[in-house]
Amino acid sequence: MDTLFLITILIVIFALAFDFINGFHDTANAIATAVSTKALTPRRAIILAAFMNFLGAMTFTGVAKTITKDIVDPFMLENGLVVILAALTAAIFWNLLTWYYGIPSSSSHALIGSVAGAAIAAAGFQALNYGGFFKILQALIISPLLAFAIGFIVYSIFKVVFKNNNLAKTNRNFRLIQIATAALQSYTHGTNDAQKAMGIITMALIAGNYQQSTDIQLWVQVSCALAMGLGTSVGGWKIIKTVGGKIMKIRPVNGVAADLSSAMIIFGATLIHLPVSTTHVISSSILGVGTAHRVKGVKWDTAQRMLITWVITLPITATIAAISYYILNIFL
Repeated sequence: MDTLFLITILIVIFALAFDFINGFHDTANAIATAVSTKALTPRRAIILAAFMNFLGAMTFTGVAKTITKDIVDPFMLENGLVVILAALTAAIFWNLLTWYYGIPSSSSHALIGSVAGAAIAAAGFQALNYGGFFKILQALIISPLLAFAIGFIVYSIFKVVFKNNNLAKTNRNFRLIQIATAALQSYTHGTNDAQKAMGIITMALIAGNYQQSTDIQLWVQVSCALAMGLGTSVGGWKIIKTVGGKIMKIRPVNGVAADLSSAMIIFGATLIHLPVSTTHVISSSILGVGTAHRVKGVKWDTAQRMLITWVITLPITATIAAISYYILNIFL
């Protein structure tokens, strides 16, 4: 059997594994607030999130096309299949490491940093598509800042509108609303995050000369949607605990404000075909809500740890991917 074909098959397997890990790594963020306020039991939250993630993944392909062509040019990528395999190896390693320690790091940062690092190792810095790459970086940087601001604004509006309401009754009503916002957030997560693996598989198909356009094939879309849905069904309990309780004490009204804020940012990014870190968007919206509620109520040490992870993920995964490329290039 042809070596290139075997490497392509391996890439598809690794990409689906990445999507599966992304499912229990990042989807935990989408349901963390609903679980922490007991709006949903963990089991029901995970079933809901798995279904909505699958639905979201089947709806759009714009972000997938951005991943396929905007970091590097797959039609010109030197030793492209080994580059992609090295990138996936590094991204999976980083996701599992941060999941093990319960750190809500970004699968998006990990994947984009890994692709860039492996491509640079293969062909130097000229391998990067700088226009597209910096556009993606801008989206990754700006989206959490917007999420923080919108979370702050949404919760400030809630405080004014519901200031005279009975607290117990308000919490009960918002707990019901939270079921809908958790579903919405899981759907938007699927529209953005599942597409990253679709883009990587399509990039591999182009690099291996199995495809001549950046269109996302139906089997790629369905398999990635299923992988993320299955990964979601496993659940990421460590990250649920971090996002759901270690940033601030979340009540139903806080959870609804955070869910709505992050869903707006993620879905907005999907509509303009930009990948964003759902982890950092959701965490930042919770920080914004917490700041509007009570600054001292936010556990800033957790926020600091998340910020450090946010900053270091790109360079670390790029380095790991470059090392992986050199190792794989010896054997393949």
